[in-house]
Amino acid sequence: MKKNKLYSILIIASIVGFAYLFYKIKFSESAHVTFCVIKNVTGYACPSCGTTRAVQLFLQGDIVASFLMNPFGIIVALLMVIAPIWILFDTITKKETFYFWYIKTEKIIRNKWIAMPLILLVILNWIWNLYKGL
Repeated sequence: MKKNKLYSILIIASIVGFAYLFYKIKFSESAHVTFCVIKNVTGYACPSCGTTRAVQLFLQGDIVASFLMNPFGIIVALLMVIAPIWILFDTITKKETFYFWYIKTEKIIRNKWIAMPLILLVILNWIWNLYKGL
């Protein structure tokens, strides 16, 4: 993926993510509406179900509850906060440090000895979500 496309996607995703969190916190705290296609079709949670609530908990400082809700939430929250700042830094300084980090990380994850344990963690997270009844 080219740098400009990656940066655009991440900035838009972060803005949409923060807008959705703002909406969830201000207007639909009591209503439990899910946009998860898998859960809406099958009635069962997907591996990422609970991520929004986990991000909310993380941003409120409740890291343990966030982790127990869905560990992916911590990763998403960190990316939502760090990526835009890092991209802004790259834009101002005319550097590509975030892009190089992304390329390096993607290369590492493509290694089967790294990818297989990560896939196993996703499956275990999915089982955990099903067990919790998300």
